[in-house]
Amino acid sequence: MDNQSVTKETPIISEGEILAEELTAEFAPELTPEQQLASLEKQLAETKDNWLRALADNENLRRRAQKEREDALKYGATSLGREIVVVVDNLQRALDSCPPSDDLPSSVQALIQGVEMTAKEVLTIFEKHGIKKISPLGEKFDPNFHQAVFEVETDDHPAGHVAQVLQEGYVMHDRLLRAAMVGVAKTILLNDS
Repeated sequence: MDNQSVTKETPIISEGEILAEELTAEFAPELTPEQQLASLEKQLAETKDNWLRALADNENLRRRAQKEREDALKYGATSLGREIVVVVDNLQRALDSCPPSDDLPSSVQALIQGVEMTAKEVLTIFEKHGIKKISPLGEKFDPNFHQAVFEVETDDHPAGHVAQVLQEGYVMHDRLLRAAMVGVAKTILLNDS
């Protein structure tokens, strides 16, 4: 063979490659058609199983992303809600410190009405966004929503129930924004004197 007859497109096969092909063909067991069919069916079953698993993983990922998106929309304003709750408290304190009266100057009465309207508007916005006030007076003490500040002996409420509310709490949908600060009724102890 001279160099001009071998072109770049003609593959050159070494003697080692030819020998390897001959040995493989000589020692490789030939599969019967039934064995080939069984092997292909096994591969098909494995491929189908892998495909179903990938499909299930994709569906789980889609559901998780949907849930995260819904939670972000539902609870995205949680930190803002916690901060605005303090504003509502201050508006209520302002209203409690200056009850409306006919003998007040008209400018003060207008100021009180403005504060009342502002407080009502904030509570309306809260309601629109799923923020609700916790006013647990008389309810059974629940550590998930109430923060016990003290115990009080009283006949007005059963033991373990909220006897006094120091600061109202708030929830956003089903998440606690701020626990209600409460005094809890306890059993009255009688002296044996």
